[in-house]
Amino acid sequence: MKKAKIVIGLGFGDEGKGITTDFLCSQHPEAMVVRFSGGQQAAHTVVYENEKHVHSSFCSGALRGNFSYFSEHCTIHPSLLYNEQKELEIKRGNTKLYIHPLAKVTTPFDVWSNRNNAKNLEHGSCGKGIGATMKRNEGPYKLYAIDLIGPKSLFIEKLKNIANYYGIIDNQELKDDVAYFLESVNAVDWRIKDYSFLKQYETIIFEGSQGVLLDMNHGVFPNVTYANTTAKNAIEICKQLQIEDIETFYVSRSYVTRHGNGWMLEEEELTLKNNEEETCVYNEYQKHLRFGKLNVELLLHAKNIDQIYNRSIKSNIVITCLDQLENSIAFNTLKIEFNTVYGSYSPESKTFKKLKI
Repeated sequence: MKKAKIVIGLGFGDEGKGITTDFLCSQHPEAMVVRFSGGQQAAHTVVYENEKHVHSSFCSGALRGNFSYFSEHCTIHPSLLYNEQKELEIKRGNTKLYIHPLAKVTTPFDVWSNRNNAKNLEHGSCGKGIGATMKRNEGPYKLYAIDLIGPKSLFIEKLKNIANYYGIIDNQELKDDVAYFLESVNAVDWRIKDYSFLKQYETIIFEGSQGVLLDMNHGVFPNVTYANTTAKNAIEICKQLQIEDIETFYVSRSYVTRHGNGWMLEEEELTLKNNEEETCVYNEYQKHLRFGKLNVELLLHAKNIDQIYNRSIKSNIVITCLDQLENSIAFNTLKIEFNTVYGSYSPESKTFKKLKI
């Protein structure tokens, strides 16, 4: 029977979904890893055999050798994808990425819009064009992965129309970005496959993006992401593939982080140990990474939201960054709510272990 493993963040992102995915890949080296939301804004950090990689345009099994697949619910940015492909090649990771024909393509014009929209910046943005891409594709100015392998003249015409959509006419600042974008489109070996391609895999690992508390339908508006960060999309794909054996791995740090603006419970400054591998640091768009105490009631509320869509056979909790923990989590409560409680101390998934409660 085909199996699915779904990785979901229970916070505002940055919980440890990358190393959780890598942990599952270590158990299932033959599995396909599928991203079912988000895109190039991901910063899923994995350390494997003394090599570190931040997975954005590839799934978090790529450094270890697993294949990647981006679903129709994802965005792809050819320039950033090409850059990461070159990085992974140096690290001898797996650069075979398969993409659904209806995955949405981010252009330099979308990135420009994201970074120059005052209201968007006030609400919070990673500055990589995700929100602009999703909003543009709701109207007539669509650009999909299938267009990357179509006639070049058609692709160029669509790009011109997207530039006009944003009112961008002869913007010299974007000249180099557009040139590199087109170079990247030509350089990447695009593997465009619909969901039927996934039927050959016995195990599929679904890697989530961000966290339930940023979901476009369940987060605190307007500081939400333009995506379903619950298991909703993954479950829909499982139904298409007729996968019924589904196991979920919910992820949280031993404290809470939020990168960007918006509501956050019990925010406070934390002095962290062994934090040299932190990926989410200050940037000009999201600003500082914020910290707070882990609230178990809110954690379990996020799980309950996900289970509106996700009736998996088994649900587990993964608590990362356990080296920061000072008896602040009601582990007994977690044991009641989850089948298994896992813990991890570092970005290396080999530190994962079942916690004895």
